[in-house]
Amino acid sequence: MRRLFGLILLFVVAAACGGTAQQPADLVLKNGKIATVDENNSEVQALAAREGRIVALGSDADIEAYLGPSTEVVDLQGRRAIPGFIEGHGHFMGIGNAELILDLTTPRSWQEIVDLVAAAVEKSEPGEWIMGRGWHQDKWQSVPDPNYEGFPYHDGLSKVSPDNPVMLTHASGHAAFVNAKALQVSGVDGGTPDPQGGEILRDSKGKLVGLLRETAQRLMDTPDGSEERARKMAELAAQECLRKGITSFQDAGSGFQTIDLFKTLVDEGKMPLRLWVMIRASNESLEKNLADYRVEGYGDNKLTVRAIKVSIDGALGSRGAWLLEPYSDAPELTGLNLVPMDEVYETAQLAIEHDYQLCIHAIGDRGNREVLNLYEKVFQEHPDKSGLRWRIEHAQHLHPDDIERFAGLEVIASMQAVHATSDGPWVPDRLGEKRSREGAYLWKTLLESGAVVTNGTDAPVEDVSPIASYYSAVSRMMVNGKRFYPDERLNREQALRTYTINNAYAAFEEDLKGSLEVGKLADVTVLSKDILEIPEEEIPTAQVDHTIVGGEIVYTRK
Repeated sequence: MRRLFGLILLFVVAAACGGTAQQPADLVLKNGKIATVDENNSEVQALAAREGRIVALGSDADIEAYLGPSTEVVDLQGRRAIPGFIEGHGHFMGIGNAELILDLTTPRSWQEIVDLVAAAVEKSEPGEWIMGRGWHQDKWQSVPDPNYEGFPYHDGLSKVSPDNPVMLTHASGHAAFVNAKALQVSGVDGGTPDPQGGEILRDSKGKLVGLLRETAQRLMDTPDGSEERARKMAELAAQECLRKGITSFQDAGSGFQTIDLFKTLVDEGKMPLRLWVMIRASNESLEKNLADYRVEGYGDNKLTVRAIKVSIDGALGSRGAWLLEPYSDAPELTGLNLVPMDEVYETAQLAIEHDYQLCIHAIGDRGNREVLNLYEKVFQEHPDKSGLRWRIEHAQHLHPDDIERFAGLEVIASMQAVHATSDGPWVPDRLGEKRSREGAYLWKTLLESGAVVTNGTDAPVEDVSPIASYYSAVSRMMVNGKRFYPDERLNREQALRTYTINNAYAAFEEDLKGSLEVGKLADVTVLSKDILEIPEEEIPTAQVDHTIVGGEIVYTRK
């Protein structure tokens, strides 16, 4: 009778729990406003996760059955939770490196930068390289005097650093300013020819200004970093990403040695977020290594390598973006083609052969057209291959005739909303008002044309803040208080999808992440404010309270 009573009791308990007794969850989020970003944009109150996956969604009452003595319970207290932010295009190691060099994002004059270098020289040994990144001449409050094309001459910088080579990288990463010592130790002088896809800037009299555009930066003989430094860079980058609510990071170009490091860190349990990596290497190196490096979901979905990165032009800020017509503020320039298109075609063939996505950086309208033409040619040559999800990284400036081609060719527009608001004040200077209005940073137009549009920050070019880039997508508000072509704003649900499910789709990972659904990875970001409902101007004040990767809370705001 006692045994029969026990069976009856189990049956009653099971019935109260929906018919079957539930295995307790490892983590439960309750009493919240959880945006699932599923097909119906559903909202639920609670979520349960076990062994890294979501096992239940619903009301607090629905999730009661998943509570056990060891379940970690987070009372959201009405806060907004969303699928973990996916950084759609950034430079992971660059984020860490930025923590170890001079931060040049805040100075508002060339003289402030020279003063920062002078202070660094006092703390350095003679011959030690001084590195920095983040300056942008269009954000200075005054034009240097003297200057060439708005850039200062290196003389003032060289005077304060006679014994230390100095290399200061532009915010975009597509140019650098160097001093006389850096030129000397690297063997660069007035007779050095411009490399393919680069320029050693000279004034009208042939004098070296100190600016190196695009591939000319590679002429500098900077010291190779140690493994210890690389590990520190990765650690700092991961910490910063978690603070910003990022659970997955799409790394826009790393070499095989860096990928080896990523794999080692995953093996050691020292990679707290998920990496999806594009390989950047020569065609010769790709041909030798692609077969061995392709991996999906390595280490409990911590590392995927299934894409190749190529950059065919530069940036608008440094006038390296490849344009169909000359720059409005430099009629003698149309930008630079960094890699000959026949070489890019060879890369595309390698991608097809080894089942890799191809992700090509293109910013100018000619750069984008050349890539679309290349993709169209390759797709026609391989009619048996479909659904490749090849991407154009940035797609910042398009000719109106090319807008519809993204959806037609099923090419993903991998964009960064924060670039529009950061660059906006000076974009019309580069392109003129008509070209800017018709073709620059066309978020809504591309989305409504049927293209898949994704979001990111291009960090460390911009702060790796999804909230900042989300705000840019929905507001188009620039630092000067004006909106950059506001007709291109997205609504809040659209903007959230660009940072979650769209980024997952762009990486062939939509079945794993990007929305909160039963069976998917329990990657969640909890916000201090509801970015889907608060007044628009308050969005930038929202903070990340918790970052959850695989059902484990890996960051909590203090």
